[in-house]
Amino acid sequence: MTMNLDRRTLLAGSLIGAGSLAVPRIAFAQGSGHRKLLFVLLRGAADGMAMLAPVGDPGLAALRGASLADYDNAPRIGSFFALHPALAEVGAAVQAGEALFVHAAATSYRERSHFDGQNLLETGGTAPYASKDGWLNRLAGLLNEGAPSPLRALAIAPTVPLALRGTAPVSNYAPSALPEASEDLLARVSQLYAGDGELGPLWAQALETRAMAGDDGMRNLNDARKAGELAASLMRDAGGARIGMIELGGWDTHANQRGAFARAARQLDALLGAYRAGMGAGWADTLVVVATEFGRTARLNGTGGTDHGTASAALVMGGGVRGGRVIADWPGLAESRLLEGRDLAPTIALESVLAGAVAEHLRLDPARAMARLFPGRGGAPLSGLIRA
Repeated sequence: MTMNLDRRTLLAGSLIGAGSLAVPRIAFAQGSGHRKLLFVLLRGAADGMAMLAPVGDPGLAALRGASLADYDNAPRIGSFFALHPALAEVGAAVQAGEALFVHAAATSYRERSHFDGQNLLETGGTAPYASKDGWLNRLAGLLNEGAPSPLRALAIAPTVPLALRGTAPVSNYAPSALPEASEDLLARVSQLYAGDGELGPLWAQALETRAMAGDDGMRNLNDARKAGELAASLMRDAGGARIGMIELGGWDTHANQRGAFARAARQLDALLGAYRAGMGAGWADTLVVVATEFGRTARLNGTGGTDHGTASAALVMGGGVRGGRVIADWPGLAESRLLEGRDLAPTIALESVLAGAVAEHLRLDPARAMARLFPGRGGAPLSGLIRA
């Protein structure tokens, strides 16, 4: 392919009409105790080529056809990539220098099962089902070492996702479909559990989490904007959760992808925009990483959709992110450059993105973080994602 870029190039640039991007340097306080991390898992294999279209690649038109009309007036990041128009809040963060994409990224998984791919991404293992705990839980354990009390880790989900399961304490919050319990009922249950050494502390923690959530009307987990607001309300205060996780589905776009992807992208955008706004001043010390289990085929199928693929794009957002750019070792879209003649080829390890972003944000030793979070994976964490 023809591309005036060196391999492993930082493709930096402003959005359309924004002029040159001025990225102010942010000074961080010493220590990492105030910094927050939110991991958003896009379940279903999100199409990175739709999220961030490589419009500068001459091979794209033959693969995506009429769907490229969606990007005619879409904001550009540099001259090579166009952001999906449904991602307006993400685009604003990119323009502010607070978000970046890593493209053509994938875990070490090379098959195409959602279950296996998600398992490997969440456990951080070398093969599906090789590990029983999640990489986020191992991160919590690492941060808890030497700490006077364990940090708060929280999932906005009905059950704790695999990425957060393990020995470190984790809670989850999901609004119930049942009528809200009265204060009198809660008080009676508290009395019932008061003398129970096991259930008493668990009940007290549940009440504390409920109190932190406040009356935000967060009773519908399908409302992505409210999920983002809820996550912010549980994480923004000094005593709030330091690690959070949200799952977002709707990305398995086998048919009619233009409409299906746009709907999912609008949900993601609403979630991230609400979370960013809700964190307030705490956004300066917050990191958000968005990833999916694998990508989708480079070529549209006969029903206007895409099938399970390999590489996709990851999003890194936060007040301290060195944003306004795309990091890519772009493999090209010529048929000879596609993996197995069908997929965007992976050139950056997703594990290195996760470990690198988390280590820099939380001021951890990068090599130690890589070894602890993704044992046996090898390779070096990606660096330069967060401002020093």
